[in-house]
Amino acid sequence: MQPTRDMVQLLEAADITINGSRAWDPQVHSPRFWQYLFARGTLGLGEAYMEGLWDVPDMPEFFNRVLRSKVPEGVRVTPHLIWQVLQARLFNMQDIGRSRRVAALHYAETEAYRASLDDRMTGSCGYWPEGVTTIDAAQEAKLDLVCRKIGLKPGDTVWDIGCGWGAFMGFAAERYGARCVGVTVSPDQAAYGRQRYAHLPIEFQVKDYREFEGRADHVVSMGMFEHVGHKNHRAYFEKARAVIADDGLFMLHTVGDQRSSETIDPWLEKYIFPGGVIPSMAQIGAGIDGLFSVIDVHNIGPHYDRTLCAWHRNFTANWPTPQTEADRRFYRMWEYYLLVCAGGFRARVLQVWQVVLATRGVPEGYVTQR
Repeated sequence: MQPTRDMVQLLEAADITINGSRAWDPQVHSPRFWQYLFARGTLGLGEAYMEGLWDVPDMPEFFNRVLRSKVPEGVRVTPHLIWQVLQARLFNMQDIGRSRRVAALHYAETEAYRASLDDRMTGSCGYWPEGVTTIDAAQEAKLDLVCRKIGLKPGDTVWDIGCGWGAFMGFAAERYGARCVGVTVSPDQAAYGRQRYAHLPIEFQVKDYREFEGRADHVVSMGMFEHVGHKNHRAYFEKARAVIADDGLFMLHTVGDQRSSETIDPWLEKYIFPGGVIPSMAQIGAGIDGLFSVIDVHNIGPHYDRTLCAWHRNFTANWPTPQTEADRRFYRMWEYYLLVCAGGFRARVLQVWQVVLATRGVPEGYVTQR
């Protein structure tokens, strides 16, 4: 099988040449690549990479050019995508039972995260102001930015929704004297955090955010809202409103899309983020209606391209050379995940929003933090 004339023309319009000489030109190793692509769309594109059917030296730039062009229009809608959309519309794909099963799958790759992330195991976009050159420094700059955005003071309590391995809570306790409680549906994450931060006033609870009971001065959530799902946005914000103090601030850090959707790319949904849905600003607005006021919106999307590329460098440096076919397939899966996402942020089709919310505004005025 060979590419169609229309596909070749779309690629040429994006300045991409199959088996060309530039770093962003894909190298196709087998005609089976086209079978994967035309039969399964973007799901097949990723699976073909996992199978070693194609490569590209600069994958983020390849996807930057693809996503900023009309190439996606030439990849047909597949039955898998149709079923994925139908499921999202008919069922709550992020109910409590599913959220636990998803965590068991998603965080099975803990060692890959350990190889990729910074020293604090911060699993969301870093912040790269002038002078910051390493992923460790970028993540500390992000965590400090979040603390400043909520006006964190010694003795304040913070609820971290989807706390991961505890990076924010550890930083907030160490640097700002805060007391923190976080929820995660991953027992592995909680066990790691409890051991690492045993000396700090931090509590990890293994439960769904909807099951949390408590009160806090402030609420933060980073890299978790993408797993909530459009059917649960209102419940998510209602829970945050029930927890936060009347004069507290809620800092929501989330990947964002320019249009409302009910699902994500089929390959990412199948292999990396089952049940994931990237919210739009309209969906966030509907979720907070009558509950919170928007105090500040900060788009740091370009910083995720740099973060993901740093994670990829860490992964390739730290991961052992694959010895089996299964090892090789996992390696290429993880590499594809990091680099295709970097391309999405480089193309600006994906954003990262830090939204500061208040229950009734900030009477004395809010000082914007950057």
